[in-house]
Order: sequence, then C-alpha cells, then structure tokens
Amino acid sequence: MNVIVVKNAEEISKVAYEKMVKAFEGKAEFTLGLATGGSPLGIYELFRIHKPEVSNVITVNLDEYVGLAEDDQTSYHTYMAEQLFNHLNFKENHLPNGNTKNLEEACKNYEELLQKHPVDLQLLGIGENGHIAFNEPGTPFDTPTHIVELTESTRNANKIYFENEEDVPTHAVTMGIGSIMRAKEIILVASGIKKAEAVKEMLNGKLDINCPATALQNHNNVTIVVDEEAYSLCNK
Repeated sequence: MNVIVVKNAEEISKVAYEKMVKAFEGKAEFTLGLATGGSPLGIYELFRIHKPEVSNVITVNLDEYVGLAEDDQTSYHTYMAEQLFNHLNFKENHLPNGNTKNLEEACKNYEELLQKHPVDLQLLGIGENGHIAFNEPGTPFDTPTHIVELTESTRNANKIYFENEEDVPTHAVTMGIGSIMRAKEIILVASGIKKAEAVKEMLNGKLDINCPATALQNHNNVTIVVDEEAYSLCNK
C-alpha cells in the first residue's frame, strides 16, 4: 500500500481530489466508486468548486441505509445529490436500494451492476472499528453486496446526522469486501486521532476479518491518504 501522510484534512481532500480527477480525465468511460460520511466532504467540495468534466463518469456508491426513502434528508441518495450529483453532469449515478421489501433482490441487482460497470477507482473511508463501507468486523473478505446489521459503535458515530439517536437505521445495504476488492484502484482517506487505531491495524496488523480494512493488504493498487493525527500510532 502506498501511504501519503499530510498535515490535515484539507490537504487529504486536495490530494485525493487531484488523484481522482487525473484518473478519469480523457477516458472514454470511467466507473468511479464513491463514499459518504464526513471523510469525503472536502473532496466533494473541491468537485463543486472546480467542476471537472465528468460526462464520461459513471458513479457507484458503497452503501445506503435500509428503510429510508431516497428523498429522506438523512438518506445517502440525498447526501450524494446535495454534495455532488446536483452540481455536476455525471453520465450515470447509482446507489444501492435500501427502501424495498425485497432487499436480497436489491443486493443481487447491485452486484450485477458492479459486474456490468467494473469500478476503475474506489474512494473509501475507514470506521473507528476498521470497517470499510458498512462491512463491520467479522465480515468475510469475499462477501458480495449484502445486508448488514450496524454495530452500536457505527450507529453512534453516525448519530450526528440524525435528529434523534433512535432514528439512526439499524441496517444497511453495502458493497461487500469482495465487491470492493475488485476495484482496479482504491484510495482510502482518514483524518483525526479517532481513526489512528484503525489506520494502525489496517497498515501494520495481520489479515483479520475483525478489522475489515486489513483486506486491503491483499490489493495491488491502494493509496492511503492520512493526516498526521490518523497516522500517529503507526510509528510506535
């Protein structure tokens, strides 16, 4: 894994944004995997500011909560629309469907979409417990798109986006680790001291399903962009 250590979150966003744009510039068609949460916000702000040409880019998102309508203010459909899709002319935009009675079918359909449009570059964050997308500790590394029950720590980390703690969904549809690992290139971003332990395990720990991000050790084209705080335990 290629590790780039910068001073702060603003520099992380700049490095990741520039690498992403360089990857799809001039390509006839390009599939870009996107993430949600706090980590990519600075990256998406740079997309809104600079408005690169993206009419050749198909986007696929990592995950969506179960039980939220697409137009719910706390859904990832709404997050992506507000942060990115309403501002640029992407060729196509896709997110998993978490608001259906047949979630198994939704997972199957999304996995078929990923087979049709193999991801050229996937953007990832990392959870404090080492999760990538919503693949919680204990998820097998070969898992396809699936339904996951969110851990208490993940729901607690996400409660800042909801009016009431009890409103945080308990389940999500997520690309599996196996799905993510098929991406031709991966960029993972992490900032802040809260992510330091997970970053240390991802980089220095043994392969272990209890830290899902360690699966990335098996990928041949991963760039980790972290700030000094997130990297602070890696030299100890």
